[in-house]
Amino acid sequence: MSNFRTIWTTEDQYVEVIDQTKLPHELVVVKLETYDDAEEAIKEMIVRGAPLIGATAAFGIYLAVREMIEEELEPSFLDKAFSDLRASRPTAVNLFWALDRMREALDNTDDFLKTSWETAKQIVEDDVETCRMIGVHGLPLIEEISKRKNGEKVNILTHCNAGMLGCVEWGTVTSPIYQAVQKGISVHVWVDETRPRNQGSNLTCYELTKHEVDHTLIVDNTGGHLMQHGMVDMVIVGTDRTTRQGDVANKIGTYLKALAAKDNQIPFYVALPSTTLDMSIRDGLKEIPIEERNQDEVRYVIGKSAAGKIESVLICPETTKAANYGFDVTPARLVTKIITDRGVCEANEEGIAKLFPEFEEK
Repeated sequence: MSNFRTIWTTEDQYVEVIDQTKLPHELVVVKLETYDDAEEAIKEMIVRGAPLIGATAAFGIYLAVREMIEEELEPSFLDKAFSDLRASRPTAVNLFWALDRMREALDNTDDFLKTSWETAKQIVEDDVETCRMIGVHGLPLIEEISKRKNGEKVNILTHCNAGMLGCVEWGTVTSPIYQAVQKGISVHVWVDETRPRNQGSNLTCYELTKHEVDHTLIVDNTGGHLMQHGMVDMVIVGTDRTTRQGDVANKIGTYLKALAAKDNQIPFYVALPSTTLDMSIRDGLKEIPIEERNQDEVRYVIGKSAAGKIESVLICPETTKAANYGFDVTPARLVTKIITDRGVCEANEEGIAKLFPEFEEK
């Protein structure tokens, strides 16, 4: 890959991130100087994607520690920071994993500032390696299709953004794609626009363009048609939370793609960093909380006008209400395989347990 990342530290030991609400038309960098800044970045989707949300939350705790020390605040300030950051997004389990890791590190040290700084940086580095290894294990799946097609283009459909912009480097879904391209395999990506926030058109297309990967933008409802006509070889999606039996929570609309893939005998893969596993729950439909976001994300779209102005436009009558469910759950029975940083496994409790025995119930 490159030295480009989605989150990085500054010389004065603060944190900077890309404001993803401004992409693809503007590249704006936001400096995070307080834990409130980190909380706001997560809530308002300045940072997106489960791994990047977790990394941002980890640095949010570091910033809270720094505030507490510099302003001589009571320890309750840090407790509030943990609580506020945990409440910033309810579905992505990486957020809670990262905060738990930060809490454990702080519970075992007397040097809060150094420990929080080093632990947050390590969480970032660990994510880079995790995503790289997802690509290592996912690459053979693309190679197999390429070989079967005698080197013709491998057509991959994805939903939402699970690229490097949702992580730190590599991405989850995009890691095997980037590694396939680096190996000279011909790849084409069908990119769902992913309403209502358009993470596909805004973010996935942005980074595939930057990495010179052949791709085509489609509206969310086109995927089934493409599958029916043999224009999709495989589907790869990301995940914000996966249960111990293999149910997958991902951006709203993922379930419909899985149904279409099943009906057309097309493999449906989930790229899964181990940090998105939630082994405390089994039934995703009953136990995964589904975030309901502001209805204006549905009622308005943001784009660039012919005059070059970036603006928000109302697309329905002013009095129309909108429902905005952020995620849906794809049952494990619709998932062909899970691609993890430790290998590829069946989407069931036995398959996951083989790769992650440390998560077995005592």
